[in-house]
Amino acid sequence: MNLKQLVGIEAAKYVEDGMIVGLGTGSTAYYMVEEIGRRVNEENLKVIGVTTSKATEKQALALNIPLKSIDDVTHVDVTIDGADEISKDYQGIKGGGAALLFEKIVAESSKKNIWIVDESKMVDYLGAFPLPVEVIPYGSTQLLNLFAEKNLHPILRRDDNGTIIQTDSQNYIIDLHIGKIEHPHQLADWLIKQAGVVEHGLFLDTVSTVIVGHPEGVETIQVRD
Repeated sequence: MNLKQLVGIEAAKYVEDGMIVGLGTGSTAYYMVEEIGRRVNEENLKVIGVTTSKATEKQALALNIPLKSIDDVTHVDVTIDGADEISKDYQGIKGGGAALLFEKIVAESSKKNIWIVDESKMVDYLGAFPLPVEVIPYGSTQLLNLFAEKNLHPILRRDDNGTIIQTDSQNYIIDLHIGKIEHPHQLADWLIKQAGVVEHGLFLDTVSTVIVGHPEGVETIQVRD
């Protein structure tokens, strides 16, 4: 069993009958969704899922997990999702899978957020992983120029064929290759104030529990209630 699968299965243990569960996106969250699907089908677990991407929605429907839109629920009990980086003070970068907008909407509607990662995602400081910023297409070149002027080393995300990647909301992603983010909260405040920026991948003061996969087993870190 790989580390992603290990933490995905561990995180699914936090899901209880009657919960509304935010279902994350990405290669680690995939295993968590698979395990919840197994519990729904084999253990008769009664939950409602709220998905953070079309990809997760498709996976959950194939597993017979009942789903509702975030707009059709009053709250989310717990959201389980991966992260691209988690700093030593438990701030995070997400959005490597281009789902950061939906992920943040669901996370902010959740009573608790659980992040599931392998040990390679635990870092001292954020920024080695490029920071995703979701922007509307109109004016995106102006934002690229602005970010370059600010020495944020922006690159418009494209696929292997050179085609601009679009999110589920038909927006673009600009990845900021910063290296080390000295002041995440200041950067987050500045980014969100720029016209055309829809959301950024800094998930700050968000996570309740971090589940880390190590070769020797699973580590669970309680960050906040």
